[in-house]
Amino acid sequence: MKTGPIADVVVVGAGAAGLLAAITAKQNNPSATILLLDSRQKIGAKILVSGGTRCNVTNERVLPSDYQGGPRHFVKHVLEAFTPTQTINFFREIGVELILEPTGKYFPVTHSGKTVLEALMKESDRLGVVLKTGHRIEGVRKKDALFSLKENSENLLWARRVILATGGLSLPETGSDGAGFRFAEHFGHTIIPTYPALTPLLSEDKDWQSLSGVTLEAELSFFRNGKKQASARGSFLFTHFGFSGPAALDISRHFAACPAQEKPEIFANFIPGSTEESLQNLILSRNGSGQSLKHFLSDEFLLPDSFLDVFLQRNNLGQLSAFSKLSLVNKRKLLRLLRESPLNVTGVTGYKKAEVTAGGVSLEEVRFSTMQSKLVPGLYFSGEILDVDGRIGGFNFQWAWSSGTLAGRSAVRSLS
Repeated sequence: MKTGPIADVVVVGAGAAGLLAAITAKQNNPSATILLLDSRQKIGAKILVSGGTRCNVTNERVLPSDYQGGPRHFVKHVLEAFTPTQTINFFREIGVELILEPTGKYFPVTHSGKTVLEALMKESDRLGVVLKTGHRIEGVRKKDALFSLKENSENLLWARRVILATGGLSLPETGSDGAGFRFAEHFGHTIIPTYPALTPLLSEDKDWQSLSGVTLEAELSFFRNGKKQASARGSFLFTHFGFSGPAALDISRHFAACPAQEKPEIFANFIPGSTEESLQNLILSRNGSGQSLKHFLSDEFLLPDSFLDVFLQRNNLGQLSAFSKLSLVNKRKLLRLLRESPLNVTGVTGYKKAEVTAGGVSLEEVRFSTMQSKLVPGLYFSGEILDVDGRIGGFNFQWAWSSGTLAGRSAVRSLS
């Protein structure tokens, strides 16, 4: 078996987290040998496809509460190690100007993920990081103070420190195959059960499917055994297979993780921001002035006509000509249905369309100050491989930048 020279740090996985880990390691120790490996010939596929290929780099406001998974104090410490402001400054320094959109999302001014990836690769090359693509690692072992990384039956790489930035299982066509979970398990790490997150919802409800392409603002609520567990608000898109858009994607992790026997349900509030009190005042103060139900609801809540046609028909309200003709009981029922519409979700589209993996390496076994394993000295983690997943809006990229930076910095500093 052929063996090569010993690298100071080997980063496995050249995605967002891996690139930042390698760049930061080299920045902190220019004389160290930093080797960045990826199984694919072309790296950074998720950077290129995210945000509709625009790459939502980060968000104006990033908090631990924007994440699910392991303990929030862990997430807090990692985010503080490399903040969104530092992220923006870093990308500006390597030639990527970012613009802030009204939603709080930051994108490159070019509106192209290619700009982000090319700048990261250029900076990596400038610093002297050794990038090897098409190198699939089949196993990672440790003997004494050194790690061995098996590529195949012919090659064995050696390293003083290893950073696993292999991602999870989402978007498998980009190369994600869960290999890092197997490596971590070999070293005794606990893998919190994984499932797809930020993935569209499925429904066989023909009424909702007929609205394919219609978008509106909604707040979705997830129930388990009849008890509300989580909610998400944002743009909501009806599709020919179910539902998508930020609100649906954000709530999907909860549905995906819930066993069928615990009766997972999702309800939609199509008039988010309204309250029982405000709706009661509406009922008492307005009679609709003879307007049809459709026109009254369209004017009052700015709901699309096509949506109202389906909504009224499915709730047997389509034949009622005017809001004023509804009894007080039926007015309340109508508005309650707008706030608590069952979506009849049957499942999620899975990892194929998931933007991130929920679950992963347990944070209880990783040091938040360094990203180093508590079980194996010299082994570090960053990015999606860990039990952390953020909501849509640049939060998962920020986790990648922050955890990658902290892992790279800590790994190379531990060499001295």
